[in-house]
Amino acid sequence: MGNQFFVDSARLSEAALEKKHRLETDPTSRKDPMEYLPGMEKIESDICEKVISQMKAYDASKYTPRDVRMALEHETCTVEDFKALLSPAAEPFLEQMAQRARMETSKHFGNTVYLFTPLYIANYCENYCVYCGFNCYNDIHRMKLTPEQIEHEMQVIASSGMEEILILTGESRVQSDIKYIGEACKLARKYFRMVGLEIYPVNTDEYRYLHECGADYVTVFQESYDIVAYEKLHLMGHKRVWPYRFDAQERALRGGMRGVGFSALLGLSDFRKDAFASALHVYYLQRKYPQAEMSLSCPRLRPIINNEKINPQDVHEKQLCQILCAYRIFMPFVGITVSSRESAAFRNGIVRICATKVSAGVSTGIGDHESKYTGRDSGGDQGDEQFEINDGRSLKKMYDDITDEGLQPVLNDYLYV
Repeated sequence: MGNQFFVDSARLSEAALEKKHRLETDPTSRKDPMEYLPGMEKIESDICEKVISQMKAYDASKYTPRDVRMALEHETCTVEDFKALLSPAAEPFLEQMAQRARMETSKHFGNTVYLFTPLYIANYCENYCVYCGFNCYNDIHRMKLTPEQIEHEMQVIASSGMEEILILTGESRVQSDIKYIGEACKLARKYFRMVGLEIYPVNTDEYRYLHECGADYVTVFQESYDIVAYEKLHLMGHKRVWPYRFDAQERALRGGMRGVGFSALLGLSDFRKDAFASALHVYYLQRKYPQAEMSLSCPRLRPIINNEKINPQDVHEKQLCQILCAYRIFMPFVGITVSSRESAAFRNGIVRICATKVSAGVSTGIGDHESKYTGRDSGGDQGDEQFEINDGRSLKKMYDDITDEGLQPVLNDYLYV
């Protein structure tokens, strides 16, 4: 890929426009999404086959109200019960599901809700994912923070009282290589008790290096487990390689990470099948690595700059609530994160039922925390956002609102000795 993709706000060259058009209109111009690229590590694992075979066989329409009632009556939720709870037949039972989910959450997490904030340090990307604001063909202002700028952003965030940070980049090894991300982790360890990563998938030895630099956990969005839909949405780049992305969490655990997070981006394909596959991914990996902390999130598509391509399949708040309640009933011990993609009202309600972690003081842009946190113009350059958020509450406001719900906000519960 040429450097034209890394010139801030530059017009695409004629050759780049031709390639973009060819990728969109000619499937034969795209690489096989199941074929690994040079340098990608293959691991021996049977989890992928289990998840995909069960997802393909899942027919949500076959479940009945009787199946849902039986699922809610069982003390332990089986995979078959989980299928029923995700089905359309369960929609009239949302109140009962919420009550059961709330009971399970209280039993295993008490009344605590964990808080964190994301920090985007670069928005360069080498992938063409048609739904993402960072994609390499989108004409946005690109930026990569220097180490000094990263530390300043972290100082601003830490001064608000936040103790957990999630470091994010666009998916570009050229602009955001492993050493760059590792140095960001080392800086983060100076200011925060918990450091998470949401970056492009890497190999086991690279995850090991990032863990040694200070990273505690890794989150990877599979986006969609539907390989046919995935191929149509990811037209170019390393992200197009579906199985390498699928195995990222397992490589992270093999590399020593304490925890991993999973998600599909609801609205890209059949949301029930994607939700089912996401949970199965956790279910099987948890049995293989019982020492690991695992979490699920359930984001929906949000508007992006210069959006021309995406017409998401509707996933309404009631359906989102159903999925989250089903997750909690199926896997009582798993953390559930609800991001600022959702409204304040929805997040205030869902933390009383099943969510255990929410973001606060969120920006998906590059280098703008000082202006957003303090109202002062930092005077520096800023990069465009990945997507529009829906809940822009500060840490203090989020903390107060959670307290008003009768819950206990938690900034950190780890001691390092």
